[in-house]
Amino acid sequence: MLIDVKPRIASEEVRELLEYAVHGDEEELSQAVKQYAADSDFKLLAYEEEEEQYIGIIGYRSEDNGVLELLHLAVHPEDRGMGYGRGIILDAMVLERPAVVLAETDEDSADFFRSIGFQVTGFTKYPGGPEYFRCTYETEENEEDFM
Repeated sequence: MLIDVKPRIASEEVRELLEYAVHGDEEELSQAVKQYAADSDFKLLAYEEEEEQYIGIIGYRSEDNGVLELLHLAVHPEDRGMGYGRGIILDAMVLERPAVVLAETDEDSADFFRSIGFQVTGFTKYPGGPEYFRCTYETEENEEDFM
């Protein structure tokens, strides 16, 4: 079950999962914590299997035009490969009912998104920079494939 963890963003459990989502980058972690704390449009939910035992986390912004932009997604390392990431995204989709889900990510995560039905397109943010991937899922077209 997904629960709102913005009120607990300073807790060790929430920060640990968010740290996985930013690949241990302290500056990016600090920026994410400030962003979620300051902006009510940004949601931060954790998948709770037992009381206050979080398996994974998802951070996103749901826009008025039906777009759900995934900002952060992480599953505790010992729980990876068990379908929790897909389940967390699916639960967020059920809550928000978006027409489109978007994510921007690195190559490793792009493979995950591709495996659960997202369309993945590579791009660079600046000439000579690393390749990033835009992952898009149109829920109306693919609803049965994903679920």
